[in-house]
Amino acid sequence: MAQDRANISSRALTSGQWRGWLIAMIPVICLFVSALCSGPPLDCRDDDATCSPTATLAALTATGVLTPVDCSDDGELWDSYAATEPNSWYAITYGNGQFVAVSIDGTNRVMTSPDGMNWTPRSAADVSGWGAITFGNNTFVAVASTGTNRVMRSADGITWTPHMAAEANLWYGVAYGNNIFAAVANSGTNRAMSSPLGATWTPRAAAEPNQWAGITYGNEFVALSYGGTNRVMTSTDGINWSPQAAAEANTWRALTFGNNLYVAVAISGTNRVMTSSDASAWTPHMATEANSWTSVTYGAGLYVAVSSDGTNRIMTSTDGANWTPRTQPEPNSWQSITYGDGKFVAVSIDGANRVMVSTCD
Repeated sequence: MAQDRANISSRALTSGQWRGWLIAMIPVICLFVSALCSGPPLDCRDDDATCSPTATLAALTATGVLTPVDCSDDGELWDSYAATEPNSWYAITYGNGQFVAVSIDGTNRVMTSPDGMNWTPRSAADVSGWGAITFGNNTFVAVASTGTNRVMRSADGITWTPHMAAEANLWYGVAYGNNIFAAVANSGTNRAMSSPLGATWTPRAAAEPNQWAGITYGNEFVALSYGGTNRVMTSTDGINWSPQAAAEANTWRALTFGNNLYVAVAISGTNRVMTSSDASAWTPHMATEANSWTSVTYGAGLYVAVSSDGTNRIMTSTDGANWTPRTQPEPNSWQSITYGDGKFVAVSIDGANRVMVSTCD
């Protein structure tokens, strides 16, 4: 069934492709909906702001001709798909029209997909344990916990270039924001590093010598750790870090930023979710189950988290505080989830089909 859906999806236009087609058809639409453009329908001049693609797209949205993606009532139905290889897929991101996943083992440790369903194997820059990936400044950057070159980057997710990390640490997280890439490590002397382009990295002192595991960027960089006194640290520039107290002394694994809210999840503890609007004051929340929650993302009005164990290994929330359990298509050890092109896509380190997808309708 999953393969049939994948074949159907491969022949259908994605929501992003539909949006691009509609933008291309704006001059034609203007012929029939002249009220959307000022001046003669055929005269969409460069200096006519009301007849620009952006303005017309906004008008189409406002009038209901084009409806933006809203996932707030989705995340319930999931389908599984085959990965390119039975690797331990630890991380996934979306950018430049591509989903890109990386693994810590296997022959081809990168795979790409335009739709999250049909995947193509790619060669990594080095035989390293790739465990985290991000997209920013039109560049994919991945970091590793093992290997000679523990950083690699790519413009398209297909061809990768190896780079030396600032130190040979166990790099567990990477993010982009404020014109800089920042990464955090689970070990080492300087457990943070930064780079403007993702190629040359500078070591940075973490706020505390914790086991830093996850990082994201919202209004600033925010990182989480497995242990330590202050299990959150923040930075406005990716260079200087300040310690912050977590809501509880949990093993915090991952976080995301969406709708002006940081949402973090943990693999142990009583309340395995915490939220914050400023990354300084955190509020604890109950997860749907006491699972090992490994990843969380946000897209179009919905937060979605996945776990590596438990009965229901997916949970969704519209506010980050109240969560609903969801059933996964296969009981895999799900490690990472991302959002792109109207879809939530997650990857796992085991199982027959190591990708699952939920499409917003």
